[in-house]
Amino acid sequence: MMSPGGFDATIEKWRTQGVYTRLKLLDHLPRHYTCIVYDRRESGESGGRVEHITWGQYVDQAKGLLDHLRIPRAHVMGACMGCSPAVAFGVAHPEATMSLVLYWPVGGAHYRVQGHARVAEHLAYVEGHGLHGVVSLVTAERKTYNQDPRGGFWASVIQRDPVFATEYIRHKIGSYTKLVAATRDTLFDRDTSPGAEPEELFRLDVPALVVPGRDKSHATSAARYLEECLPRAEYWDIAVDDQTEETVPRRIVEFLGRSGGA
Repeated sequence: MMSPGGFDATIEKWRTQGVYTRLKLLDHLPRHYTCIVYDRRESGESGGRVEHITWGQYVDQAKGLLDHLRIPRAHVMGACMGCSPAVAFGVAHPEATMSLVLYWPVGGAHYRVQGHARVAEHLAYVEGHGLHGVVSLVTAERKTYNQDPRGGFWASVIQRDPVFATEYIRHKIGSYTKLVAATRDTLFDRDTSPGAEPEELFRLDVPALVVPGRDKSHATSAARYLEECLPRAEYWDIAVDDQTEETVPRRIVEFLGRSGGA
């Protein structure tokens, strides 16, 4: 289960963030399936690395976890920004992907524009205060990148790991700026749902349940795009207000049962 929450994608977000608070998926799905949840890299208790971050690196984390647990195949569920590494996982490892559940995929013009604006805010802070200033800000205010973009993608790791924070400061501003920009241009590169190229999605022969959101970060068009590109997609045309604890867990369990069982 690839958590919602953007760059603060922790296990807790399945219970505490937005629509997921009322869905209570972790109260229902474990009654039918073993649910593997984890903090995405650069989030929560997971570590991080100052580098050009790609969807492929998020995939490597998930596949490494499954390999460590000796699980050769799994249903893969992504929520919010977690939908992007979920589809990337399916493209990279179709033999390990029993099905995809894509809940409120991020995407849309507003999402891309806002993503670039937040990175610009961070880089402006770096230019004005240096990486030492970033560390001072993050350690003083204890905010994630989602809460304050000035702290950058690695804010959560800086807070938790003093050794990482010390190494972070040593990076040269020029090379750091380039890798942040490269990450921006990889993760926020389109007005549709990011994660994989359409030609790759056309070839992904696994069942997929797509559940749309409807706001500036989770445009309905992003969900429709995945329906268009994934050959075995089921698009659940349900209004946000009708996505409840009574309707959603039951539909997901029913889909998973038709897509390979427990």
